[in-house]
Amino acid sequence: MEIRRATTRDIDAIAEFNCRMALETEGKTLDRETVLAAVGRVFADAAKGFYVVAEDEGSVVGCLMITYEWSDWRNADWWWIQSVYIVPASRGRGLYGQMYRTVKGMARAEGGVYGIRLYVEHENHHAQRVYESLGMERSNYYMYDEEL
Repeated sequence: MEIRRATTRDIDAIAEFNCRMALETEGKTLDRETVLAAVGRVFADAAKGFYVVAEDEGSVVGCLMITYEWSDWRNADWWWIQSVYIVPASRGRGLYGQMYRTVKGMARAEGGVYGIRLYVEHENHHAQRVYESLGMERSNYYMYDEEL
């Protein structure tokens, strides 16, 4: 298994995974062309973030996206993990843990990163246990949003 920073050759797989994730987790069918364009924009504009993929014998089997949040309290970035997806046949093998440890190593090597955050559905108890087993702790913040 190779965990690496994604390249443009991974755009199709990442877009496909995002569509699958939305359907699996929220019952939403996303417009594939919109998702494909959005993933491509991350590669075109490094300020938006980057993707990490897991590759097994030449096939991409998992991905996650890192986006940035500037903290003026800490003079450093928070890295947000988003869009996590692992193909069903590769689940349960500790793949997310490998990707998370890789991201932590990247953050430490880059410097200027205060910490790593993510959000998780309230009912996704399995994911919560995974995150806690890797050393993450539940935050004191609630998340609010408004779609425009």
